Amino acid sequence: MTEVTREAFGRLPPEEGGGTVEKFTLKSDSVRVEILTLGCIVAALQTKDRHGAFADVVLGFDSLEGYTRKHPFFGAVVGRVANRIAKGRFTLDGQQYQLALNNGPNSLHGGARGFDKVLWSPEVVPSGIRFFRLSPDGEEGYPGDLKVWVTYTLHGGELAINYRAQSSKTTPVSITNHSYFNLAGQGSKDIYDHEISIEADSYLPVDDTKIPTGEVAAVQGTAFDLRAPVELGQHLQRFHLDGFDHNFCLRPGPPQRLVARARHAGSGRSLEVRTTQPGLQFYTGNNLDGSLRGKGGAAYAKHSAFCLETQSWPDAVNKPHFPDTLLRPGHDYDHTTWLLFAAA
Repeated sequence: MTEVTREAFGRLPPEEGGGTVEKFTLKSDSVRVEILTLGCIVAALQTKDRHGAFADVVLGFDSLEGYTRKHPFFGAVVGRVANRIAKGRFTLDGQQYQLALNNGPNSLHGGARGFDKVLWSPEVVPSGIRFFRLSPDGEEGYPGDLKVWVTYTLHGGELAINYRAQSSKTTPVSITNHSYFNLAGQGSKDIYDHEISIEADSYLPVDDTKIPTGEVAAVQGTAFDLRAPVELGQHLQRFHLDGFDHNFCLRPGPPQRLVARARHAGSGRSLEVRTTQPGLQFYTGNNLDGSLRGKGGAAYAKHSAFCLETQSWPDAVNKPHFPDTLLRPGHDYDHTTWLLFAAA
C-alpha cells in the first residue's frame, strides 16, 4: 500500500510568479519519492540497498532556493519538447515557428521557461499524484493550447510516470523526466562503478552542437554497443570517451518493454527502465563540474550521475525519417515510463 502525504516546500519569489510550492511524498515498503509542484520535480528518491538501508539516489537540493536558481534540470519534467530542436526552428503546414534559443544555437527542453520552471496543479490519486497545466498557444513559440497531465504512481519498487497531452493545434510534443541517478547514493563522487546496459541496436550520431546528423547508425562494433552490460568507467576509458549524451533508438516491442538497466555492485541497487517511447537519451553528467552544491552540501562533479531520459528522438520535427513527434487536434499524446528499483 502506498502512502501519499503533502506539505508546503516554500514560496516562489515574485519574479518567478510567486505561489506556494508543495511537496508530495509517496512511500512504499521499499521506495520513498518526494515530488514538487514546481516542474513536477523528483526532489528525492530513496531506495534500499541489499542490507535494507535507504539512500537517496537522485541529485537535487535541500530547499526551494536551489531549484529557482539555474541548474541542469535536476529531477524535472521537461517539455513541450525534450532534448534539442536545431536552431529552435520548425515548419508546420507551411508556417515557420521560432522557439527560444537556450542551448547555443538550439532550443533545449522546451525553451527559456519550459515545463520545469512553472507551477503545476496537483491532485492526489490512488497510490500517487497527478499534475496538470495548460501550456497556452504561443508559449515559448509553440503552437496550440496544450493540456498536459503528468501522473506519478508508486507500487512497491516500481515508480510509473505517465505523460498525457491534448492540443488545439498541431504541435510537436515529447515529454520526459530528467532525474540524475547515482545508485551508490547522491553525493557519491562518480558513476564509474555502475554497470549499464541499453537494449538498442542503433543510435543517433550528433554534430558539435548535439543535433542529430540524420544518420541512424548501428551500435555494432562501436562504443555505443551497450546491449551487454558494461562497467561505465572502464568503458569510457577503453573508448577514450568524454561521456555519453546520445539518443539510443529503441527496438519496437510490447508497450512495457525493458529498454535499460543500471546496477551498482557495491550496494546491490539496480534500476530497470521500461517505456512506450521510441528513444532513450543516455547522459553521463558530462557538464557537471563541481560548482553546484546539492543535498547535504555535496559538490556534484563531472560523471557523478547519469540520466536515462525516455522520449522521442531529438530534432524529430525537422527530420521526416525519424518517428513522428507531432500531436494533432483530437488525438492524445499518451506515454508511460516505469522505473523499477531493486536490490540484491
